[in-house]
Amino acid sequence: MKTAMAFGTFDILHPGHINFLNQAKEYGQLIVIIARDKTVKQVKGRLPKYGEKQRLKAIKGLNLTHKAILGSLGDKYAAIKEYQPDIICLGYDQTYFVEQLKKLKLKIKIIRLKSFKPHKYKTSIIKNIHNK
Repeated sequence: MKTAMAFGTFDILHPGHINFLNQAKEYGQLIVIIARDKTVKQVKGRLPKYGEKQRLKAIKGLNLTHKAILGSLGDKYAAIKEYQPDIICLGYDQTYFVEQLKKLKLKIKIIRLKSFKPHKYKTSIIKNIHNK
């Protein structure tokens, strides 16, 4: 069986995330890498609402993955090198660390998944609604 890998912050878990994971799961046994708090701060300029351990627990609780782990604080591509997935599934809006994937020269197929009601189910939109 093929192995698929997906990455994300998964802060404020919503139907868009679940759709993303279900799409990724169609490509093989799914390994999900949860972004570390420090990485989210570096990339997005702010910490996620929920800590990395809470977000990891939430993803594991969905029972949609073969394995869910926290990403590396050092080498952002360590999990890819370790697990060598056949396919990497990217969300429609994932842009960080993508260009470097091609430079790894690993024989991994990269697939961009379809969005699921992005005008409604996007963490930044949901956060704005909750903060009003």
